[in-house]
Amino acid sequence: MSESDVAIRILDGEIDKAVSVLQRISSKLAAFEHEHLAREEATQEQAMIVAHYLSNYFTCCETVFLRVSRHFENNLPGECWHQALLEKMALDIPGIRPALIDDALRADLLELLKFRHFTRYYFELDYDWEKLRFLLGKFHEIRSRLPSSLQQFQVYLRQIC
Repeated sequence: MSESDVAIRILDGEIDKAVSVLQRISSKLAAFEHEHLAREEATQEQAMIVAHYLSNYFTCCETVFLRVSRHFENNLPGECWHQALLEKMALDIPGIRPALIDDALRADLLELLKFRHFTRYYFELDYDWEKLRFLLGKFHEIRSRLPSSLQQFQVYLRQIC
């Protein structure tokens, strides 16, 4: 087995692990929504929990994308690399790799990226529930589509090694 095949199998395993983490985060957030947000007036403490789950979900996605980018040597700029990474993951690069996500998924993930950036530098505790509900809608769209995108990419990986 070549070094390249080993690296691809490692990447495949990393994607498997990330899918498992994404599923756990997704399940916990969905359960939290069902238990707390559907029946009572949402509190700021609950907003902080939702913000935490959304940020962690995006960070896990971004980690997978970064590993794919590094494996296929998709150079990223020093500044604004987070957004550039999402753009690269939506690119089909003939002879190198297929797109990992489509443009609609990229746009939804971009909303979570912006929110994560906001939460890292926002030190107040007064979250906007209208915005959080908008982001939860994006999250549900992402969680329904991202697993199949990752699985399709893994099929590609298994074909090339």
